[in-house]
Amino acid sequence: MLDLSKFSSHRELRGAGLGEVLFDVFEDDSKLGGAPANFAFHCSQLGLSCSVISAVGKDALGARAKRELQSFGLDTSYICELDYPTGKVDVTLDKDGIAHYAFLDNTAYDNIPNTNALTELARKTNVVCFGSLAQRSQTSRNTIHNFLVNMPEDLRLRVFDVNLRCNFYSQEIIESTLELSEVFKCNEDELPVLAQLLNISEEPDAFYHDLREKYGICGFIFTKGGEGSVVYLNDEKSELVSKKVTVADTVGAGDSFTATLITALVRGLPLKQSHELAVDVSAYICTCKGAMAKLPLELTSKI
Repeated sequence: MLDLSKFSSHRELRGAGLGEVLFDVFEDDSKLGGAPANFAFHCSQLGLSCSVISAVGKDALGARAKRELQSFGLDTSYICELDYPTGKVDVTLDKDGIAHYAFLDNTAYDNIPNTNALTELARKTNVVCFGSLAQRSQTSRNTIHNFLVNMPEDLRLRVFDVNLRCNFYSQEIIESTLELSEVFKCNEDELPVLAQLLNISEEPDAFYHDLREKYGICGFIFTKGGEGSVVYLNDEKSELVSKKVTVADTVGAGDSFTATLITALVRGLPLKQSHELAVDVSAYICTCKGAMAKLPLELTSKI
């Protein structure tokens, strides 16, 4: 069981996004992104002190990434500068505004070093979000896992937002990371792939049950795009439909959903209320271009 009351009573919670920092490159523009960075950005907007843990290149995009993240009030002191290119992904949008991705190989975020400073940060971090993309390389995978095992045992919430991309994952990566997680998130396209990979049911209720039994997962976030979302937490379940909006693009909408839900929960809001706010925030992000859009006060004031 995940006891969230310990978090809501703790005044100085610290959060982090751990993994890739990259640029989403559109036909006519480029926007800063990467799921962990998006998570940290939205948690910060909602009042949670956050660091971004990653690596960028010693190039123009790397300098721009740190500059933009700093302008959002995020801690960038754990973003290393390396002799590899800053990550980027070519994004194409289909007729419904749904994003499709092509990733640059062997980037800075594939080579995040495991440092003593990072281990010390882990010991002070309570909430972290990470995925599978940055784990496509052994170097960053080792760094991510080291961070997860060094977080405080009595007050940690490790959110594995799997984000399956291309073929940058394996059964070993997924299973070893599930064992270091409290909450797991996937979408409707990922669920059948994961169910087959893990040899468990792809029916959401049964999938969550199997995650609890096999890996000790206490929360499961299942998003279904325009259809809605289901959130499981301990023995609770919340199911909501998505809001109908005019979509600019869907880049980062899922990350904003996760960040809002988790921030609301650790700040003491009930599951249903946290879920409703996550739906509202992700719907708003769908009306914006790019993943890191400033939220209006009517949303941020609800936490």
